[in-house]
Amino acid sequence: MTRYLLAALAAWLFALAPAGPAAAQTAPPPDEQIRAMSTQILERIKADKDLQAGDLRKLSQFVDESIMPSVNFERMTALSVGRSWRQATPEQQKQLMVEFRALLLRTYAGALSAVKDQTVRVKPLRAAADDAEVIVRTEIVQSRGDPIQLDYRMEKAGAAWRIYDLNVLGVWLVETYRNQFTQEINAKGIDGLIKSLADRNRAFSQSAKS
Repeated sequence: MTRYLLAALAAWLFALAPAGPAAAQTAPPPDEQIRAMSTQILERIKADKDLQAGDLRKLSQFVDESIMPSVNFERMTALSVGRSWRQATPEQQKQLMVEFRALLLRTYAGALSAVKDQTVRVKPLRAAADDAEVIVRTEIVQSRGDPIQLDYRMEKAGAAWRIYDLNVLGVWLVETYRNQFTQEINAKGIDGLIKSLADRNRAFSQSAKS
């Protein structure tokens, strides 16, 4: 597996405990949540040929059911868009989230076929008991090659924890996209960014069908 594919795989390790009041009351510490659910997701991918093959329909369902409820995707999108998010209308914000999600889904679908013998190593958590935001540091370990750095920024929502950013190989996802999105917004405005994302998603979809 290449370092790129390992980095791409990180986007699909966005899972914590199931959402809901009961889960919030018994949610484990953030590092334990990452350890348990990352392992569970890797095992699910290894056992599902359709997910490994990048089946977008099944992948989308998998993400919606197992991953997105435990991610603050609105905050992730807002941080990626940057200061312009506040100037966007509610409809523009909705469209940005839809297109950004589709971009991530398609960009990282190919990584799933490379999942084979990887495991997750969670490093000791450095945080105070009353911290509302933490960074959980992990590594993806494989039989060949060096471990891959994978860190999560998490926020406390009630008694549960949610992911809103991650760091792969020293690069934070939100910062990377914010730099790209800011350039497009400065050149073409919010609607221009939405159109650009939609065009990229459409082009990807057409190339996948050809």
